Amino acid sequence: MAKFKTPLIDELEKGPWPSFVSDIKRQAKTKPELEDLLGQLELSYKDKETHWKHGGIVGVFGYGGGVIGRYSDMPKEFPGIAHFHTVRVNQTGGFYYNTKYLGQLMDMWERRGSGLTNFHGSTGDMVLLGTQTDQLEEIFWELTHDMNTDLGGSGGNLRTPSCCLGMSRCEYACIDSQAICQEMTMAYQDELHRPAFPYKFKIKVSGCPNDCVAAIARSDCAIIGTWKDNIRIDQSTVAAYVNGELKPNAGAHAGRDWGKFDIVKEVINLCPTKCMSWDGKELKINNKECTRCMHCINVMPRALRPGVDKGATLLCGAKAPILEGQRLATVIVPFIKTEGTFEEIKEVINKLLDWWMEHGKNRERIGELIGRMGMREMLKATGLPPVPQMVKEPRSNPYIFWEESDVPGGWTRDLAAFRKKHPL
Repeated sequence: MAKFKTPLIDELEKGPWPSFVSDIKRQAKTKPELEDLLGQLELSYKDKETHWKHGGIVGVFGYGGGVIGRYSDMPKEFPGIAHFHTVRVNQTGGFYYNTKYLGQLMDMWERRGSGLTNFHGSTGDMVLLGTQTDQLEEIFWELTHDMNTDLGGSGGNLRTPSCCLGMSRCEYACIDSQAICQEMTMAYQDELHRPAFPYKFKIKVSGCPNDCVAAIARSDCAIIGTWKDNIRIDQSTVAAYVNGELKPNAGAHAGRDWGKFDIVKEVINLCPTKCMSWDGKELKINNKECTRCMHCINVMPRALRPGVDKGATLLCGAKAPILEGQRLATVIVPFIKTEGTFEEIKEVINKLLDWWMEHGKNRERIGELIGRMGMREMLKATGLPPVPQMVKEPRSNPYIFWEESDVPGGWTRDLAAFRKKHPL
């Protein structure tokens, strides 16, 4: 019999979708303290306010992040969750695990925690939900010594870098996203484990512009694989798609009759820069106008392929809408080679971090700092040149104002002569 009646949260079990309430109830059969979690959750819905005291100083020796302190503000009523800390675990590149490792991790969490987990949500980490303060050092020891696994990031520090599976499985990967993620994780160990930033800073790496880890929407620094030269076209295979010999989108939408493939309707007209044309025999692409969205490649993957001069685009400033709304990342380096230990990428990141740490307010993401101080100030501080890719819409977001020294003759000009040439 349940310890508490939960009519409000029981509503969350109705409907066709999976319910976290059902998951907690199932886990409560072996972890009775989770009955208190259900009781407090029901009370929060009734009171329309949380009963967690989020945050606080709790962690493991030597680390400032990786553990998110969480305490109940009603410990006498719900003693089983008086402490209910979250542990963030550094995930593997591309999210590859074997069953032995996952079994070892789950066994540890059943012994030392609630058994509740959240794998690779918006943070990217493996998240272990709910444990007591006296278990933290034991968990840290088992993770690091028995499973060769580190804690992830939390608080005002570098959050655990994450990446797509990249070249390990994806033929369109333009960069080795796993190698970059590994290098960034190892290079920024101090920033990952010892909070010194105004707020969180996320690095995410996608192998191609399909951006499977949503780096452009979720990371302060997005590293996305791209190419510099022309899209490779196999005209005979394009004709095979047009003639119905091959299924578009690799057959991903084949479960429904969408009619005959129409290259003009499904590819040419959907190109965001209208840089493609089809004359009934030949597909042409004005590659100078291509933004590398990859829609055409996704629709006809056997006919079109990325170019061979590959590298990465660096973007900066994305964030979720907690403060000041959602923000997508802005291009700061259109193309950069990804070689060796990726020193050129780290050089850009280091400049961004230095500027943000000097000027950022408490809990201000770097994208918000750019919004407050302007792209121009960021470019001046980092030494990055302004490029057309930074302009969202011509004449609507000017961010470059010339210095007098940049203008031949400075500001001292004959206004009458200027107006004669440029009348109002």
